Amino acid sequence: MMIYLDNAATSFPKPPRVVAAVAHFCNAIGANPGRAAYSLAQQADSAIARSRRMLAGMLGRVDPSRLILTPSTTVALNLAFKGLLKAGDHVLTTSMEHNSTMRPLHRLNKLGVTHTQVPCNAHGQLNPSDILPRIRPNTRLIALVHASNVTGGIMPVSEVGRIARESGILVLVDAAQTMGTIPVNPTDLHVDLVAGPGHKGLLGPMGTGFLYVRPGIELESLWEGGTGTHSESIYQPETWPERFESGTCNAPGLAALAEGIAEIQDRGLEVIAAQERALIELLYQELDRLPEITIYGPADRHQCTPTLSFNVQGLDCSEVAHILDTVYGVAVRSGLHCAPTAHRTIGTFPHGTVRVSVGPYNTEEEIQTVIRAVTEIVRFRREC
Repeated sequence: MMIYLDNAATSFPKPPRVVAAVAHFCNAIGANPGRAAYSLAQQADSAIARSRRMLAGMLGRVDPSRLILTPSTTVALNLAFKGLLKAGDHVLTTSMEHNSTMRPLHRLNKLGVTHTQVPCNAHGQLNPSDILPRIRPNTRLIALVHASNVTGGIMPVSEVGRIARESGILVLVDAAQTMGTIPVNPTDLHVDLVAGPGHKGLLGPMGTGFLYVRPGIELESLWEGGTGTHSESIYQPETWPERFESGTCNAPGLAALAEGIAEIQDRGLEVIAAQERALIELLYQELDRLPEITIYGPADRHQCTPTLSFNVQGLDCSEVAHILDTVYGVAVRSGLHCAPTAHRTIGTFPHGTVRVSVGPYNTEEEIQTVIRAVTEIVRFRREC
């Protein structure tokens, strides 16, 4: 049986209620939400509305109509950047960002939108005071990851949010690694837009995500088409969220996302977080005893999500991951994790790291297996 430790990419296994919800929608409902008045279509519409409400609850009971449902965090970030920014605008971001932030910003450079990366330290940590000197008169937006997908390090988002509010600048947070793992409340964090996935910490299926946009912020839609409303007009509706949700959505996935959120609510976010933190702390403490192991990111794992990156001296990270997979049945991620600027920051570019990311269904026994496996790999390397 494979030990799955790549939950930062997508959570696995999914709760049985999530799998059952996908099957139920496909087998018993099947209709296109928001497109007809017959009962099956109304059931489909109700299922999507439930997920939207539950997502709103996870964000601190925000207005559900300000939640745009998307296929992924990547799509949500693209919508935020390209629907908000205009030529002449300037964006501040950090050196720990994912390509889902950096690639759209580089694309927007061609359209006259500039950006500046605020450097983080060698542990991937941001000093909020480094933001102020880099603010320009035309700085429109600060975009930052809530927690690194490489090191797990949690960014000081609320401090950055306060600085931005005082300067009249909007804040966009990439919550890909924190939704369902730690509280994400836009009001408490002093942020304006939040992009997140349904398939990671929220335990839903792939192909689900969202963008939350605070009331009072206008956003241009990036695509137009059928919405099921105002069909008599050749123009895109102005109402939220229909304005941004043209076409047929991933209805089975979104219906199942509600069950993923329900699973978290039933088990308790704090209970899940404590369990995951204990497992990653155990792994950190044991690997840190081995002099051949280099661990990256903050030493205080309470400042991190349940993700840990390391390297074995003298071995390429891909080789270590391959051995863990083929010899020990442990699935981890190696390489640059779609975040080359983060790896440049912590000094692991161009090879990357081995990344272990814990989920709610991992056990201490599994972590002990990983510890034994890495210890044996290190011992074998010593004897070579």
